[in-house]
Amino acid sequence: MPRPTSDVQAFEARAGDADLDDLRARLAAARLPEAETVHPAAPGPRRWAQGVPLADLVDLVDYWRTGYDWRSFEERLDEIGQFRTTIDDLGIHFLHRRSPRADATPLVLTHGWPDSIVRFIDVVDELADPKDADAPAFHVVVPSLPGFGYSDKPATTGWGTERIAAAWVEVMGRLGYDEFVAHGGDWGGNITTVLGGRFPAHVLGIHTTFAEGPPGLTTDGLTAVERRWTEETSDFWRHRAAYAKQQATRPQTIGYSLVDSPVGLLAWILDKFAEWSDTEDSPFETMSRDRVLDDVTLYWLTRTGASAARIYHESHNALDPRLRVDVPAALTMYPRDVEKCPRPWAQERYRRIVRWSSPEAGGHFPSLEVPEYFVKDLREGLAAVLAARR
Repeated sequence: MPRPTSDVQAFEARAGDADLDDLRARLAAARLPEAETVHPAAPGPRRWAQGVPLADLVDLVDYWRTGYDWRSFEERLDEIGQFRTTIDDLGIHFLHRRSPRADATPLVLTHGWPDSIVRFIDVVDELADPKDADAPAFHVVVPSLPGFGYSDKPATTGWGTERIAAAWVEVMGRLGYDEFVAHGGDWGGNITTVLGGRFPAHVLGIHTTFAEGPPGLTTDGLTAVERRWTEETSDFWRHRAAYAKQQATRPQTIGYSLVDSPVGLLAWILDKFAEWSDTEDSPFETMSRDRVLDDVTLYWLTRTGASAARIYHESHNALDPRLRVDVPAALTMYPRDVEKCPRPWAQERYRRIVRWSSPEAGGHFPSLEVPEYFVKDLREGLAAVLAARR
């Protein structure tokens, strides 16, 4: 296995005690609005009809201030291994866990918004060094998107999904991985699609929870379930995507609140973890409070609320309608994800679908919601991809 080049440097992140004290002070001094005006008696989605309920936010803010331990997350990142490299004058941060297995395949995992590298923090070890000796193993690379986490914030426009995909090929090459497989969800799924379509000489195949067919496809011939998927996706973009319109058109404006107010940042992100997960009431039915706060605190300490939002300004509705993916692809549509693409539509873009999966549980953040199933599904999907290459 080739060794990393000198362009890759080991990295450690340590928040200053003063920054953590400032965070706790801001949380203690938070000015909160009155409670929402919908008060269902029982837990359920209607409780969130106007956004994050006040009682839930107060409880989580109190835990963030008095019980949450950021240092344990920093230690976890160090256990996996953190690195940085510079591409086109922009510093890119990534986790890299090399497998001890000689037969391991390089794999890049790409997150989206409002998550971060936190999306994959609990699945890296099992993917790199599986307990089952017969399971496939991977050299796992988890980059932070430009403007997210410990990657640099772009100072100019131009860092959209096409450029990010090209940067990932460079990152993998610097690690000695000239050929690799790729997985992603949300923006990471979009980037993974671009990787498969633009870089077939490097990308052996892809697995994604995101699929988007070319525009203008008809619903004729779709099953009842597939028609319902299209209706749910349309409803999402028509009635529940104000956040995307805001970040696509005015990321700087919302950015002031996200960088200045930890409670505002928490509410903006928690709302999506709640709405997009496969739960009946709270996202903490399937995800831990600590993992959600790891994500929010990473945004807070790196002051990336505005810079991360700008990926919408760069790439919203920007996937090339002519782009086709000819490398083998495995696609998984989780039932409570906000966008689910019918297979006939997906096949118009992904020309070699070697595995299609529709699980019974899981939402937009499957590696955090159903991590054991996610690992199993990802392994099986990538195994099918690699088998198709032989």
